[in-house]
Amino acid sequence: MKFETLEFHPDILKGIQDAGFVQCTPIQEQALPECMTGSDVIAQSQTGSGKTAVFLLTVFTRLLAAGPNTTGKPRALVMVPTRELATQVADDSEKLGKHLPFKTVAIYGGVEYNKQINALKEGVELVVATPGRMIDLYKSRQLSLDAIEIFVIDEADRMFDMGFAPDIMYIAGKLPKGKPRQTMLFSATIDENVRRLASRYMKPDPVMIEIEPEQVTVDLIDQKIIYVSNEEKLDVLITLLKRAEVERSIIFTNMKRTAEMLGVKLTGNGLPAKVLTGDITQDRRQKIIDGMKSGKIKTLVATDVAARGIHIDGITHVFNFDLPDDAANYVHRIGRTARAGKSGTAFSLVCEDHVLNLPEIEKYIERKLEPEWIDDSELVKDTAPAFHPKRRGGPSQQQGRGKGHEGRHKDKGFSKDRKGPERHARKSEAPEKAERPQSAEPVEKTEQPVEAAPGAPAVKEHGKEQRRRRDRGRGRGERGKNREKKEAAPNAANAASGEEGAAHEEKKPQRQATQSEQQPRHNRPFERTRHHKGRKEGKPAPGHPAERPERQGSAARHSSDEKRQQDRTRHEKHEPRSHAHSAPAEEHRPKPHAHEAPSHVEKKEKTGLLKRVLKFLKKK
Repeated sequence: MKFETLEFHPDILKGIQDAGFVQCTPIQEQALPECMTGSDVIAQSQTGSGKTAVFLLTVFTRLLAAGPNTTGKPRALVMVPTRELATQVADDSEKLGKHLPFKTVAIYGGVEYNKQINALKEGVELVVATPGRMIDLYKSRQLSLDAIEIFVIDEADRMFDMGFAPDIMYIAGKLPKGKPRQTMLFSATIDENVRRLASRYMKPDPVMIEIEPEQVTVDLIDQKIIYVSNEEKLDVLITLLKRAEVERSIIFTNMKRTAEMLGVKLTGNGLPAKVLTGDITQDRRQKIIDGMKSGKIKTLVATDVAARGIHIDGITHVFNFDLPDDAANYVHRIGRTARAGKSGTAFSLVCEDHVLNLPEIEKYIERKLEPEWIDDSELVKDTAPAFHPKRRGGPSQQQGRGKGHEGRHKDKGFSKDRKGPERHARKSEAPEKAERPQSAEPVEKTEQPVEAAPGAPAVKEHGKEQRRRRDRGRGRGERGKNREKKEAAPNAANAASGEEGAAHEEKKPQRQATQSEQQPRHNRPFERTRHHKGRKEGKPAPGHPAERPERQGSAARHSSDEKRQQDRTRHEKHEPRSHAHSAPAEEHRPKPHAHEAPSHVEKKEKTGLLKRVLKFLKKK
């Protein structure tokens, strides 16, 4: 049947003639009369049978009958699963509607929003969109669905395979309610998911049109297989591509790395080829497809991302370098040839890695594939250099996440043996701190008796000197020296103070070494480190077993109070007459046990008493 018999508008017939269409395909012959009446239609047909022209011609006819668009909002919406199919439908719309005042815009991801938003603001009649970008523009209120009169779902089964069913239902639920709308659904297979979608968003009893299931391949495709080993696989492919009858071809692989290898190898053997995988940007992808359509690119290597949704006329051969794991993908791949009634050839290379996929494919297409053999004399050897795959994620990317293994050590100043670099002394540090002597023996100055100054100022200066020396030795090695200094200082002070100091030493009970002092230096919980600033020496860390006896109950607290009272009484009984003579003993008094009161309590009480005595003497 010819298109002139369907009574199209003269401007539509001009577009059909410009596109080179003369005879209707089976799907066009059965579906066009039903669709042009405004009925809801579910059409089943294989890829490349001409169903795109069915809904485009229906949209143009319905829009011409409805009159001009006064709102500028889109009146027809076509949903497609892939970006390639969106651009293909938009291009077909421009060809068929060349003589019509209708504007078409393709909405898909991977490109900037501004160009698509500006096209929508200028006013369009037909929108061809993928679900993701479509929902983004709708939620941002850049795309309105209030005036949609025709809703088309193309490749419905592919929508479900890609997980777009929730998106399609969301968009269908946002279409205007209470207004007449025509819904057309096209799919290669009609399964339960497609029927459920049709029953929910289409009119009751839609028109069903079935031409032929997709698993029945086109009879015009000459399908052959070649049994090869992995080592001869590339040589056989080069031999087939150099045959004179191969004009434009598509080579399919299962992995991106294999596609990249073939692109380099074929180009090195004098067969320029472009690679189309999921890593290619949208702009680059579109340039490659346009090059194939124009004939500038003769060979295309692609993964299954290009198996459906790409409509390129003039493909003479399809090569399956790897047999697909899914039998349905085999049909999608070879469907790139023998389009629009033309013939084509499909070769499949069967190697030991994918030979187990062959029985499932033959069962799916319900026929045995004919093998073909290549003579050794015809075989062309690979002469290209060895292929070196690109490392995914260069040095900059490896250091981007946490700066990498080497970057972390470099920033922290650590080498592989986890030892820090040599630390130089700061300008404000004393030489003693920078050198850090390794000897653990006490300094000779601490063994000499400390002479008390004849007045309070000398005591004050002596205390400052002690604090300065203590602050200077904050390291672990210096803490051990200071501890030995403080233990040796009381003996020297008592020897200098005479009989009074000796009597005081006899009456004072000898303190036994605690368990914490007997432990190694690195296991003591009383050390003051950089990570515990503000924690005073002699006070255990929170939660340490040395602190638990204080919190056990009232008995422990009473014993501690009694101990403090005994110390206070003993101190008042043996307190020297002059503060100058008692200063060294107070300064170098050993640290109390963990359960004893801190020494700063006694110092605070003595300071208050001294102030009161001085104040009383001034009044006199």
